[in-house]
Amino acid sequence: MRRLAGLLALADGSIRPGRISISGRIEAVAMSPTRSADLILPGPIDLQVNGAARLRVAGAPPEELLALARLLAREGTTAFLPTVITAPLERIEAADRAIVAAREHQGDGEGAAILGMHLEGPFIAPARRGVHPRSTLKPAGEALRRVIRLESLRLVTLAPELAGARAAIAALVRRGIVVSLGHSGATLEQADAAIGWGARMGTHLFNAMRPMHHRDPGLAAALIGSEAYAAVIPDGVHVHPAMLRIAVRARGVTGMILTTDRVPLTGRVRAKAGAARLADGRLAGSIITMVDGIRWMVERVGVSRGDAARMAATNPAALLRLDDRGRIEPGRRADLIVLDRELKLKAVFIGGRELN
Repeated sequence: MRRLAGLLALADGSIRPGRISISGRIEAVAMSPTRSADLILPGPIDLQVNGAARLRVAGAPPEELLALARLLAREGTTAFLPTVITAPLERIEAADRAIVAAREHQGDGEGAAILGMHLEGPFIAPARRGVHPRSTLKPAGEALRRVIRLESLRLVTLAPELAGARAAIAALVRRGIVVSLGHSGATLEQADAAIGWGARMGTHLFNAMRPMHHRDPGLAAALIGSEAYAAVIPDGVHVHPAMLRIAVRARGVTGMILTTDRVPLTGRVRAKAGAARLADGRLAGSIITMVDGIRWMVERVGVSRGDAARMAATNPAALLRLDDRGRIEPGRRADLIVLDRELKLKAVFIGGRELN
């Protein structure tokens, strides 16, 4: 049994001084005065990780995925969805097999927990594909059947305006797979309809979607005006802080999720001007950690420390219906991070074990 004292970030967004007793799980939580200024947060859950440093997800063998999990854990991420972008179905299926194998070989507490695949494509709008390869696949027929059969699949990003989207969303939801709307030119009406069909999130709000206009609000407005979660990349490059302030005020902290959209710096992708970019300057993803995102939301967007923790941990856990993590409560996994006064990472606990 180990005891931690500090300022606790609770699931309602409040910060209260207290003490936690942990083993593999949180055994007890007591509110009491403490001299410690350390901030104790539930472990961040990143729903969109394409890789980091020189470690990739697409095409990676299981041992590389496990190395990625260990790297993310050292940076303060306690669980994540390896993300596979648009590719031929054979490559997506190979990535699925690798993720399944990595999960089977991952010991409890050995790195950030590999929760399953986020498939970002191939059912996306060609005009909003960003750096994805062009795809003409529709979410129907054999292509959809092959995607639904992916064993590790937890979340799919698709464009709701594509032919077959309504039936595809229904089929995915029946299998317990979360549908996120993104890489899309959807109108407000199309997006609202898809949320009504069961889509529960939007992928990287404002990015790779129809620009929000006062006479043509599009997918972005649907996300911040509905019950779907809006996932954002909080790096100061993908979205201006003023737009994020608007989104937080409109949607509320209970409906916002922080993701990194982290990518490996390999091949044509380089870190430049605060993000990952191709040689021509196009954005290819981010280079931030989840802790960076929490700090940026507090310092630049003006959300409270407790609300930033909700967006990084509590809300992603709720989206994936994970009742074993994401909150500082008795019975939950002891996946925790400790930050100092400057919101810099001080310690990481996964399954109650402190990482060196």
